[in-house]
Amino acid sequence: MLNRISTDPHICHGQAWIVGTRIPVYIILNLLAAGETPENILKAYPHLSDEDIQACITYAGKLATEEVYETEVV
Repeated sequence: MLNRISTDPHICHGQAWIVGTRIPVYIILNLLAAGETPENILKAYPHLSDEDIQACITYAGKLATEEVYETEVV
C-alpha cells in the first residue's frame, strides 16, 4: 500500500505525496479529518483511487507509531 506514497525534496516541497499526482498526503488526511467521505474526495479528485486514500491513512498510521519522548518543561 505504501508504494502509492512517495517523498522527494523537489516535489511538493519534500512532503509526502500520492504517486502519479502532485497531491500531498496531508490534503487527503485533512479532508478525512474534516468529515469528508472517501466518496466525496474521489469525486473532487477523480484521478485518485480508493487505494490511494487507504495508502494515505496507512501512512499516517505509520507516522503515529513513532516513539514520543516526554521532556521536562523548565
